[in-house]
Amino acid sequence: MGQLDGKTAIVTGGTSGIGLATAQRFAAEGAYVFVTGRRKEALDAAVESIGAGVTGIQSDVSDLAGLDRLYAAVEQQGRRIDVLFANAGGGGFSTLEQVTERHFDETFGNNVKGTLFTVQKALPLLNEGASVILTGSTAASVGNEAFGVYGASKAAVRSFARTWANELKGRTIRVNTISPGPIDTPGIDGLAPDAEQAAQLKGFLASQVPLARMGRPDEVASAAVFLASDQSTFITGIELFVDGGINQI
Repeated sequence: MGQLDGKTAIVTGGTSGIGLATAQRFAAEGAYVFVTGRRKEALDAAVESIGAGVTGIQSDVSDLAGLDRLYAAVEQQGRRIDVLFANAGGGGFSTLEQVTERHFDETFGNNVKGTLFTVQKALPLLNEGASVILTGSTAASVGNEAFGVYGASKAAVRSFARTWANELKGRTIRVNTISPGPIDTPGIDGLAPDAEQAAQLKGFLASQVPLARMGRPDEVASAAVFLASDQSTFITGIELFVDGGINQI
């Protein structure tokens, strides 16, 4: 028996890294998974890697029409949602002096606007007792240089979890945040201009972690499975750090 047998789960931004690892785990635990991604080739590859019990929807969470397509597909299959992992997002380095309007709009569009409307538009399809999981970041709690816009966007996500946990308690819908620390994903590679500098960045990040390494996407996925499952039915409004201790010690 899987921990998510018979459940329907949504994973946005599920074509690589944490999202893909979580979609794979949800499916392995018995859930039927809807996974989204912006690029068709990556989405098709993700669906193939997940295997049976999955539908891929090409969608950008900052585009409300894309979210409508996602939830229309859920309805067309006659399903309702037990687990919503609002994971899609991202960001890049930019100091206060360097921030442009485009950088701000893209970061807040994906991380804040996208998260808000991913959850809002899911409300009619969420079952009583559903689990909503938001992807935060350790960057929301510290002042990482050149990461101010990203950190602020993830602080907004953390705030959403508290408010929505309160607003949805009447439906016994739980809302929690997972805040990863440095995780070895393609998104980390994308923060550097080339492979050599990406390796240097990863080395630096690992040196800051008390456990002396970067985390793996599957380690975040394990936390997501816990929050999605009946093992966490008395947990709501929390921020679960999966960070190797970097923000704790």
